[in-house]
Amino acid sequence: MAEYDLTSKIAPHLDRHLVFPLLEFLQEKQLYPDDQILKSKIDLLSKTNMVDYAMDIHKSLYRTEDVPQEMTDRRVEVVARLKSLEEMAAPLISFLQNPSLVQELRSDKQYNLQMLNDRYQIGPNQIEALYQYAKFQFECGNYSGAADFLYQYRTFCTNSERSLSALWGKLAAEILMQNWDIALEELNRLKEIIDSKNFASPLNQLQNRTWLMHWSLFIFFNHENGRNGIIDLFFQERYLNAIQTNAHHLLRYLATAVVVNKRRRNMLKELIKVIQQEQYAYKDPITEFLECLYVNYDFEGAQQKLVECEKVILNDPFLGKQVQEGNFVTVPLRDEFLENARLFIFETYCRIHQCIDIRMLAEKLSMSYDEAERWIVNLVKNAKLDAKIDSTSGTVVMGTNHTNVYEQIIENTKQLSMRTYVLANNVASIAVPTTQVPTIR
Repeated sequence: MAEYDLTSKIAPHLDRHLVFPLLEFLQEKQLYPDDQILKSKIDLLSKTNMVDYAMDIHKSLYRTEDVPQEMTDRRVEVVARLKSLEEMAAPLISFLQNPSLVQELRSDKQYNLQMLNDRYQIGPNQIEALYQYAKFQFECGNYSGAADFLYQYRTFCTNSERSLSALWGKLAAEILMQNWDIALEELNRLKEIIDSKNFASPLNQLQNRTWLMHWSLFIFFNHENGRNGIIDLFFQERYLNAIQTNAHHLLRYLATAVVVNKRRRNMLKELIKVIQQEQYAYKDPITEFLECLYVNYDFEGAQQKLVECEKVILNDPFLGKQVQEGNFVTVPLRDEFLENARLFIFETYCRIHQCIDIRMLAEKLSMSYDEAERWIVNLVKNAKLDAKIDSTSGTVVMGTNHTNVYEQIIENTKQLSMRTYVLANNVASIAVPTTQVPTIR
């Protein structure tokens, strides 16, 4: 299923360090030749300071213990530069590692800068050195140290552009350390800045939103509340516009989140509308499954696409996360997607037909007759559907349930107040632009 692999579309919007987990997944799934993956890793590493890792991959790729002289020279250069930056940042690092001295700091940045300069002779050069040292540590793969130093740097930084850059680095480091709670906090902090900051051009702001959504995939498909988070973020008007303008492939992840999230079924209609609008720019089995089912009412096509959806999920770095349960390895999101997708097929089919043959339904759900009958019995019981199962004739008889006009009006207008509120805020933000940057918590 390499034809549906999105790595080549996602990678340009990520920091190169964030691409490594994707390559590791692809290598494990053997979607591409092993040598091709290893060469891609070496190409990524050539622009970082992770020289030892690059040497190990080179040895594995070319099956030799020898490494190019340029790698050896590069290692010497990296070690020397690291020591130099450490010495330059040493006064400030020593101060920050002393709890009694740190207590002298206040919430006022200007006071802190003046106090550091007057009492400890720590000025702009040492603060800049801390940033460069943190960035160098990140490039060396020391994400924990980089995250700490970047956080501390932002407490002193008065340059909004440099502070924003440090926050991007902090977010990347937390993602790579899989600190999902902290990463989500940094993601929300970064979103606030992007939405409130006056960028040099709208295109620049669009690019930042696009980056944010791509980086958020690591968090949303690992955090316990991530499936709500991705729906909340991606359906915001500005971010949905960014998807439709700059990143159509993100529809795969939005569609998956809506399908597996039973509490957010109310977003399905909006999702189908977006999928229809963008069908000529992007489609894959997941978006096509929804289109077959809810636009074309093509149950045969939906069944075929559902089989392909399973393969897409298993081979996607964000969707195909495996979990060890005893002696078994499962892919929870795959199981949830198939369960909910079959429910969608069943519900849609039931809206059209009053009497349904279980054998035919089993074929459409890609299940055996007995499995389908048990599944329908549990569904009717748990979902309290108005349906009866006739085991003698092997059919399901659906009761009629028409939505009255009052419920239709409520359904169509319940989003009106929220849309009005968002529109008013957008108008206000254009009329009175803000440059205030949220402070570090």
